[in-house]
Amino acid sequence: MPSDLRGLADIDRLIHEPARLALAAILSVVESADFLYLQRETGLTKGNLSSHLAKLEEAGYIAIEKTYRGRIPLTLVRLTDAGAAAYRAYRARFKKFLEKTG
Repeated sequence: MPSDLRGLADIDRLIHEPARLALAAILSVVESADFLYLQRETGLTKGNLSSHLAKLEEAGYIAIEKTYRGRIPLTLVRLTDAGAAAYRAYRARFKKFLEKTG
């Protein structure tokens, strides 16, 4: 494997998946976001979004809070410190890879 590609092989595959990358990018610029906002912004189905959020939560990259707005259930999602660090590291590694190959 050419040395330029080795850096890409070490990339965080959990974040690298397109839907989870979109979620991390969105959550990196807001304090928190509700489920419907994330669904609207990503275009994912409820089931698909739930699945991706579960994977990110399992890794400790996001925190999910289930609450209510009045009587309406509200699911809030925020990037954890570990998630923010992982996203920054992903971006830096990918940027370095692109600079070497581009």
